[in-house]
Amino acid sequence: MSIQSTDPIADLLTRIRNAVMIGKNEIRVPASKLKHTVSKELKKAKYLDDVKIETAKPRDILVITINKPGENSTITEITRLSKPGRRVYVSADEIPRVKNGRGMVLISTSKGVMPGHIATKERLGGELLLKVY
Repeated sequence: MSIQSTDPIADLLTRIRNAVMIGKNEIRVPASKLKHTVSKELKKAKYLDDVKIETAKPRDILVITINKPGENSTITEITRLSKPGRRVYVSADEIPRVKNGRGMVLISTSKGVMPGHIATKERLGGELLLKVY
């Protein structure tokens, strides 16, 4: 049984949010390039502990370790900003700061998915994907 989501990023964020709420350490989601890139950026920013891809027969599986067992999650809130029904685009000057720099936004630019502060430095705008703190 294969369920195809219309918004795979929102599905990924919901699975992470639900796992954080119940205290789960690891989630497994169907893999895609965009989900892998988003989760790698969250790992670089130290919001996730580990990201791996397991090869499976119909489709690869993305294994995301949110935190080590016995530790609290560093994610307090994770929200999708741009949705399929209403895309949100910003220029380099309009990139929002989350919680005075304690959080971050991820932006899909012409040079790939990157955190908001790096996109501001490189003077790149794009689609706001998510905010996390």
